[in-house]
Amino acid sequence: MSKSQSPDAVIIGAGVVGAACAYYAGRAGLSVAVVDRGPVSGGTTGAGEGNLLVSDKEPGPELALALLSVRLWRDLAALLPPDVEYEAKGGLVVAPDPTALKALRTFAEGQRAAGVEAAEIPGDGLRALEPHLADGLAGGFHYPGDSQVQPARAAARLLAASGAAVHLGEEVTGILRTPSGAVRGVRTARRDLTAPAVVNAAGTWGGAVAALAGTDLPVRPRRGFVLVTEPLPRVVRHKVYAADYIADVASGSAALQSSAVVEGTPAGPVLIGATRERVGFDRSPSTEALRRLAAQAAALFPVLADVRVLRAYHGFRPYLPDHLPAIGPDPRVPGLLHACGHEGAGIGLAPATGLLIAAALGGGPAEDVDPAPFRPERFDDAPDPGRRENTP
Repeated sequence: MSKSQSPDAVIIGAGVVGAACAYYAGRAGLSVAVVDRGPVSGGTTGAGEGNLLVSDKEPGPELALALLSVRLWRDLAALLPPDVEYEAKGGLVVAPDPTALKALRTFAEGQRAAGVEAAEIPGDGLRALEPHLADGLAGGFHYPGDSQVQPARAAARLLAASGAAVHLGEEVTGILRTPSGAVRGVRTARRDLTAPAVVNAAGTWGGAVAALAGTDLPVRPRRGFVLVTEPLPRVVRHKVYAADYIADVASGSAALQSSAVVEGTPAGPVLIGATRERVGFDRSPSTEALRRLAAQAAALFPVLADVRVLRAYHGFRPYLPDHLPAIGPDPRVPGLLHACGHEGAGIGLAPATGLLIAAALGGGPAEDVDPAPFRPERFDDAPDPGRRENTP
């Protein structure tokens, strides 16, 4: 076992959140090592669609984090190579009937008060934005702030730009601690990485990493599927989804939920999500989930009904019971910080998370986002019936 030169912090996780933490820490002048049991983006990031959304978030802490991240992603897009496929395409949320449109209108009014740009589109105006949408929709809302990246490439480029020492294929088997209980690094089968701070950016395995450090974080896996069509001309211009997607995101149900999220990509294929269900780390394919996605996408865009689906993939979103990520120092274990539990929003929220972590590591003040709602210890007094799902 080798010992590496001691950095200022070790980040566990080479997904987009860990990469963003490394990038902003490095930009603040801190030296960082990143360790992951697999490849870059080998977990949740590699199974994501690349959503950078404000449209699905109600006013509150997560929306504040998303608005900051939208600005940061825009800046990053100007610095990172074009292959990250950043697209400021905007989002379109559609309502099938007047009741759903009224609910969307109320939701958008609250968002506007928080700084979100949202424009109501009448039913007869939807085709001007999306010519292939189905007939009969009551209307919707256009969100210019929604955008997209290719998540695996974005994580890889952020990590490369961070200057971090990267150790892939090395599972963290222990958190090193001083006699007083403070963190002093991590242990893998190949090496000890010593550092005065360790950042838990392990995504769905964030609960297991917390346990290695002798503390608790109730991260649970929430499985989701995505369909990928054959390459097409640009038949879907925006990120388009039905209004019930917003309710699915906010739901704590363990049952299978599906609502169509449809978007084109620069390479041609159309991506179709999204499902949610809590089934632990069960990787079995779900015919029912895929059938629902295909039917819902074709209902939104009839032009897709006869398009071939080339493949489907799925992954696990790191879910916390109150739907907010854990970001910042853990007072129960000095030197341990968390940056996980973002569920399906991790790609969108990664830059703001990285900025908060860099600030907590001593890299200067963060932007105007209150870190208090994301405190890792906030679950200490809450019952957690789903904690068995933490084990991969």
